[in-house]
Amino acid sequence: MSPDPLRVGYVLKRYPRYSETFIVNEILAHERAGLEIEIFSLRPPNDSHFQDLIAAVQAPVHYLWPEEGLKGTFFWAALEDASATWPGVWSVLEMARGEEARDIYQALLLAREARRTGIRHLHAHFATSATTTAQLAARLAGLPFSFTAHAKDIFHESVRADDLRRKLSDAAAVVTISDYNMAYLRELYGPATTRLQRIYNGLDLERFPYEARYDRPPQIVAVGRLIEKKGFADLIEACAMLANRGCPFVCRIIGAGPLEADLRAHIERLGLHTIVELIGPRPQREVIRQVQQAAVLAAPCVVGADGNRDGLPTVLLEAMALGTPCVSTDVTGIPEVLRDGETGLMVPQHAPGALAAALERLLTDPALRVKLAAQARRLIEAEFDIHHNSARLRAIFQAASRARAYVAQEVC
Repeated sequence: MSPDPLRVGYVLKRYPRYSETFIVNEILAHERAGLEIEIFSLRPPNDSHFQDLIAAVQAPVHYLWPEEGLKGTFFWAALEDASATWPGVWSVLEMARGEEARDIYQALLLAREARRTGIRHLHAHFATSATTTAQLAARLAGLPFSFTAHAKDIFHESVRADDLRRKLSDAAAVVTISDYNMAYLRELYGPATTRLQRIYNGLDLERFPYEARYDRPPQIVAVGRLIEKKGFADLIEACAMLANRGCPFVCRIIGAGPLEADLRAHIERLGLHTIVELIGPRPQREVIRQVQQAAVLAAPCVVGADGNRDGLPTVLLEAMALGTPCVSTDVTGIPEVLRDGETGLMVPQHAPGALAAALERLLTDPALRVKLAAQARRLIEAEFDIHHNSARLRAIFQAASRARAYVAQEVC
């Protein structure tokens, strides 16, 4: 008899999230390849807009949080229920010393649901609460787990080095999304990173048709949450410089976030309200249309005061796939895809003058735009195809599941 098909539990802090299209891309590619997936979300969604491609996901979603909130009665009932199923639950909980009660409770629910639904591997995104929950649940249920480390979860000042080291050591495999991240983690955590590998986030290139035209209108587009690390304040300053030079253009910034009021006030102070517009979040199909129509995409990323920074912005990959040339900065993994003068233009962080100059070059030089766009698309096809990259992930899941099954067989 052939073994049961592999069923993987994806553990996420919130699902769905407007800004995490890379996770949805990954899940859809797995489903297209025949992988059976169950999604476990630690929190309900809190976005007001969602990307349209979420409707294509077939995997059932389990929310591991009671509507009434976490009460002591729920917590102890979950412990008693788990101890009836797994007599060693109390010894396993020793590894949870110091963790939030919420994470322990959700790990108990996840372990129970994983057993009930036939999950053979758990994979979490971000090395924070989702991985904490997956790690504890995997130990309880006797399953392997892996996780993908992105950016804030490894760079932010709130990261606990001892906690991340344990996760790196305990996981069957760890993925991160850039060579920069991999080098950073290896330098800090050394022997704990022996199972670490880099797999780029990918795109379904069928959804991002390439078109590089000489006659694009003088439009700048930027996409992202309105937070410090996106560098949109620098973009607004650069737009003021372009306007003062008499360069004709419009700029649209797509997204929402806590800095919206500050950015609007900044636009007003500089007298840019007729040419720089914050248009809020948009469905992905409209984001694609806006990027396709623009002469240039700006991603002036910076390292925040709290250490937070982008890993490798998905919007850069999408624009490069579509044929829209990009201007960005040398933050983390961005130089791995945006190579100055080859696949885009690179400027320093917090340098509105340099950003303005790069934007003006692309607004006024159609030949340069088309040259950079063609080379960028070739790189995206070679390194960022979601079907190729997700196949590498599935190989990791399969290997971890086989290794755990072999160990279990040996014990028996």
